[in-house]
Amino acid sequence: MTQQSQTTGLPVIDLSLADGTEEDRARLHDALRSAATDVGFFQLTGHGISADETGSLNTAMRAFFDLPEADRLSVSNLNSPHFRGYTRTGDERTGGSRDWRDQLDIGAERPPHVPGPAEPPYWWLEGPNQWPKALPELRTAALRWIERLEAVAHRLLHELLASIGARPDFYDDAFAGQPHLRLKLVRYPGTAPDGAGQGVGTHKDYGFITLLLQDTVGGLQVERPDGSFLEVPPMEGAFVVNLGELLEVATDGYLKATSHRVVSPAGARERFSVPFFYNPRLDAHIEPLDFPHAHHAPGATQDPSNPLFAEFGRNELKGYLRAHPEVTKRHHTDLIPLAGA
Repeated sequence: MTQQSQTTGLPVIDLSLADGTEEDRARLHDALRSAATDVGFFQLTGHGISADETGSLNTAMRAFFDLPEADRLSVSNLNSPHFRGYTRTGDERTGGSRDWRDQLDIGAERPPHVPGPAEPPYWWLEGPNQWPKALPELRTAALRWIERLEAVAHRLLHELLASIGARPDFYDDAFAGQPHLRLKLVRYPGTAPDGAGQGVGTHKDYGFITLLLQDTVGGLQVERPDGSFLEVPPMEGAFVVNLGELLEVATDGYLKATSHRVVSPAGARERFSVPFFYNPRLDAHIEPLDFPHAHHAPGATQDPSNPLFAEFGRNELKGYLRAHPEVTKRHHTDLIPLAGA
């Protein structure tokens, strides 16, 4: 039986069962399979990330958003052809509409990769981060968080694949070398002046796995099959996990990527969250998963306005071009047609 949170209504899965008896692992796999094929969202405990580690990241994040605006704008993503850095409130788009949040986009620290004539343009997404000079501890905390959550997500993916009878290491080659790991530090600064409640609009993540750390404010909502939304209140010590569209496509719909959104906090109340995106290399080709339940797969969701490609980098670039139109206009006018691809 899958444990159900009394407060959130989502399944609660204890990853530490992977270290237990054969019976414990069977319980873990039953719970993962049920959650991943039903709602596509769950709360993850037993992940090994300590309260002290979480506290260090939260302290650094809040210190960043407390910086004077000039310091935050000194690392604006408008400076970066790699879509790294700070996005002012209202400058990001989901579904063509304004998201009322500001954020810092961070990835694995890499040298800039300017695509050559024969290289695909998604290599623009690989490059250095921008760090505020006034807050050197932010770099340490953020990169450490990426390192720690990469290990959690790697283990979780192995257990998830095992739960549906696939080889746990089936996608290891896609993540080998330099996987495209991304982190966002996000602040929702209350309701927009026009009263719109879109903290971030309804969407699916288009990669593999997202691990979300949220504060105590709430606002995350998961779409039900009937189109209504389920509120996901925070659960202390847990990550909210959701699966991305590439896993849904790779399993022909057996694993479920679920639409979700964030409703802005009321008034001037702030909400903070940290989503971590566990994704393969940009040039990885995602092969259909070989697993014994494939004949039960219902087929992946088809969205003509958002085609998905087997080459992960094409999906990732399309998403960033759409979400950050000002960066696109400044650095990548030649790539604007790809935003509609």
